[in-house]
Amino acid sequence: MPVTNHQAVNLALRAALALNCYIHPVSQFARKNYFYPDLPKGYQITQYAYPLAEAGFLEITPPEQSPRRIRIQRLHLEEDAAKSAHNEPWCEPECSYLDFNRSGTPLIEIVSEPDLRTPDEAGLYLKKLKQLLEYIAVSDCNMEEGSLRCDANVSLRITAGAPPGTKTEIKNLNSFRHLKRALAAEIDRQATVLSAGKTIIPQTLMWDDHRHQLRPMRSKEDAPDYRYFPEPDLPPLQINEVWIAQVKTQLPELPQAKLARFQTDYGLRAYDAEILCTDPDIANYYEAVLLSFPADPHLAANWVLTHVLAHLKAIQCSIRHFSVTPARLAELLHLIHDQTITSTSAKVVFREMTQVTTSATQLVAEKNLHQITDENELLPIIEDIKANFPDHVERYRNGQETLLGFFVGQVMGRTKGRANPQVTHRLLHDQLKLN
Repeated sequence: MPVTNHQAVNLALRAALALNCYIHPVSQFARKNYFYPDLPKGYQITQYAYPLAEAGFLEITPPEQSPRRIRIQRLHLEEDAAKSAHNEPWCEPECSYLDFNRSGTPLIEIVSEPDLRTPDEAGLYLKKLKQLLEYIAVSDCNMEEGSLRCDANVSLRITAGAPPGTKTEIKNLNSFRHLKRALAAEIDRQATVLSAGKTIIPQTLMWDDHRHQLRPMRSKEDAPDYRYFPEPDLPPLQINEVWIAQVKTQLPELPQAKLARFQTDYGLRAYDAEILCTDPDIANYYEAVLLSFPADPHLAANWVLTHVLAHLKAIQCSIRHFSVTPARLAELLHLIHDQTITSTSAKVVFREMTQVTTSATQLVAEKNLHQITDENELLPIIEDIKANFPDHVERYRNGQETLLGFFVGQVMGRTKGRANPQVTHRLLHDQLKLN
């Protein structure tokens, strides 16, 4: 006999609260009857007339627009069906394959109101939803593995202000790219049909990304087709205020709150803060760096956003498994901030740190990368460069001051990036004018 999964209900409540939904004190499971290969028993346990939660919202900010709320109609619990594969390269023509490993596992379905107007808005909404669910640890949201999937509905208006027309549904989209491509294709298809004076047929479609085609799966069912009735094996689900309060106290800081705090507390630009907050693991890594290196949040953000994320992308690694811990990166940032090493040397040290467990301080000592600030060590190098490039010196003295960058580059090359930039600039500015 089926049993309600307590942890699944807990996670659904977390999602409902994070999405600003009203949680019903009593909700009820129902049987949704339909005959399709992914449900061999012929019905699905879901919630229909009495869902867990309703009337929430998720805020998105399309480019160059003000923030806008996308209304959440309902959030309900149900069991998953088998995974169907129709269009994979390994599929035989005209065949479908079924994987029953996930059949019967709990999921939440989040249904939005028809507030999205373009494929780009739909993609942005799904990204924000994915980010939120990851922050509250409801799901890993791995779309390729099916942890997050999207059924997208499309309906067009004949004229502005008219009610939405007949709706079609595109099932089981598992990437942002597929979502936007499928929506654009269906919008074009419906527009062509309507322009020809024909009628849109309500149907369920699948997207074949290999061929960039939509294919009909079946006619679109209405509620009576499913013959819903209360699930006889499960009692109504009762949620009291104590349970809701307990779940609420367990919610972490949500993405929008973290984004605002990163700008206010650390003085970060909106763009930098948004990139850092995209993934909760990246945001947590950044703040862990600041625990050991609070002196310069901008320097820490720059290193995480550029060097750390670029390296992780190159090796296709999650920041959770990154060998350079926040404490190790903080040590490197201290060496930069204290002018023990230059930014050029820091890049060399960082590359080494990704390969070995040696500390930044030890690597600087082993490779003799300490910054050169002693004028007596830099002056002979500058004099030698002047002697090797007399024409450049003369042009600089005649007013071509942009050549200063050339001379700085020569000094940095001779010292392998160890020369202090400020001291180098000052000495060059003085020495290039002397005979």
